[in-house]
Amino acid sequence: MFKFLSIAFFSAALSVSAQNNTAYWQQHVDYTMDIDMDVKTYQYKGTQELVYTNNAPDTLYKVFYHLYFNAFQPGSEMDVRSRTIPDPDPRVLDRISKLTPQEIGYLKVSSLKQDGKTIQHKTVGTVLEVTLNQPILPGEKTIFSMEFNGQVPDQIRRSGRNNKEGVALSMTQWYPKMAEYDFEGWHADPYIAREFHGVWGDFDVTIHIDKEYIIGGSGYLQNPDKIGYGYSTKAVKLKKKDTKLSWHFKAPNVHDFSWAADPQYVHDTIQVPDGPTLHFLYKNKIENLDKWKKLQPKAVELMQYFSDKIGPYPYDQYSIIQGGDGGMEYAMCTLITGERSFGSLVGVTAHEMAHAWFQHILATNEAKHEWMDEGFTTYISTLAMNEVMKENKPDPLVGVYQSYFQLINSGLEQPQTTQADRYHHNMAYTNSAYSKGAIFLSQLGYIIGQNNLEKTIKQYYNQWKFKHPTPNDIKRIAEKVSGIQLDWYLTDWTMTTNNIDYGIKNVSEKENSTLITLERIGLMPMPMDVYVEYTDGTQESFYIPLRMMRGAKENPFPSLKRTVLQDWPWTHPDYSFTISKPKSEIKFIQIDVTNRMADKNGANNGFAQ
Repeated sequence: MFKFLSIAFFSAALSVSAQNNTAYWQQHVDYTMDIDMDVKTYQYKGTQELVYTNNAPDTLYKVFYHLYFNAFQPGSEMDVRSRTIPDPDPRVLDRISKLTPQEIGYLKVSSLKQDGKTIQHKTVGTVLEVTLNQPILPGEKTIFSMEFNGQVPDQIRRSGRNNKEGVALSMTQWYPKMAEYDFEGWHADPYIAREFHGVWGDFDVTIHIDKEYIIGGSGYLQNPDKIGYGYSTKAVKLKKKDTKLSWHFKAPNVHDFSWAADPQYVHDTIQVPDGPTLHFLYKNKIENLDKWKKLQPKAVELMQYFSDKIGPYPYDQYSIIQGGDGGMEYAMCTLITGERSFGSLVGVTAHEMAHAWFQHILATNEAKHEWMDEGFTTYISTLAMNEVMKENKPDPLVGVYQSYFQLINSGLEQPQTTQADRYHHNMAYTNSAYSKGAIFLSQLGYIIGQNNLEKTIKQYYNQWKFKHPTPNDIKRIAEKVSGIQLDWYLTDWTMTTNNIDYGIKNVSEKENSTLITLERIGLMPMPMDVYVEYTDGTQESFYIPLRMMRGAKENPFPSLKRTVLQDWPWTHPDYSFTISKPKSEIKFIQIDVTNRMADKNGANNGFAQ
């Protein structure tokens, strides 16, 4: 009966206020690292020079580094949490507690200097606490020089050696990483289970590894003629005594650096028209080669889709690498497991590639606002899969809504403002971050109009790329694009567990007209789209703005007659309006035929006779 509006994103040159009461600022780091890897012991030694620029208005007396690999030790916070949460991640369970000294992961800092002078530091779990000899004043730079060594853990979660598909090294969260300091202060969160927050900067990384190994990861390879393996058309001539190659990468304007290595990688490239070069590195197993070859043109389509719908991918390269324990996004690349069906391979690529925008260009604090990262990615990748894979689903997001309803019916929901590690159940975290986060955007389209949502996403990219946006930032953009006030929406949807439940309470005839009474049953208020079809086949809609919106959206179906009614104050549980036709001429009435409003009980949203 009603057709969904097509999704098309338009840019809008609108300004947006800063995320706090001072001008926006962010810190900056420049890493230069040199790593020597022993592939037999899975141990490595490294040096790191970090130029830290304090763009904050504050003087810093301490700094903090993340030492993520220390999570993979018996008794760590990740280990204990996995063994005590009611529904542990099946990839972790109690596996960390059983690691031997040769299987654990660790990062040990043996030397740390600030501007050439030794400084005090203490390792506490996965965090290095550093007391500075010389405070870093606003606008000043300082240089930290470090020597460290590490051991790659058995593959358990994201990082590790010898994953279940036989990839030798998945090197993610592998180096001492400066914690983020922003307008809220330090974010030196321990590594327990969830996502990350990093400082924007430039990386210069050299990796010395056995010559049989092939590397893919963040950044641009600087010495392809000395490497070969598909990175160069020139043959590499090594002396017999040479046992290692030195891979030199540079990654500009990123907030992380990751890589993977295996002696059996196949390396393919494909060029996205008017876009980046895509690199594919995957195990040379005959049963998977065809699927990885078929993936490549689909990855081109996905890159084009996201660049069109969100904003242009800003780097010249993106790599899709077999490794890790499922799928995880990193700067300029992703690590995914590759022994899966073709549809699943495209699906995980779509999700992780979308993260190149929603986290690695628009870098939210995932420990605090994981729903912005995972949810926005779920929203756009679900739509991308429907188009690229020609799924032709009339409502591609229906599964997302079902997952959200499962969450609220479980009784385990917590507000989305819950710190990511402190959800009582993994299920509650997952459904809240991925599904409820995706519905934030989808339902925003219901509130402000699909065209305005599309403009909002484009403007969000333009305004906040290479920065750290917060929930308020996308809300403010949506308000400026639409002219509708949205503080109520951000508050109820993300800061409470209030849910939406509206119903048609009564339909009665009065003096050759029909009186329709709606009721708000749930605590969360929403505007109402009410659609009516008459016995003669004609249709019309009635729109009831929420008073707190202080505005109204455009008619989502311009070809359909729409009447804008008086706004509905959220305090009033009931709302009545009249149709100037008798009840006998009404075929049916329906609240929100698009199903974009996340009403938990659709059974009372319709009336038919």
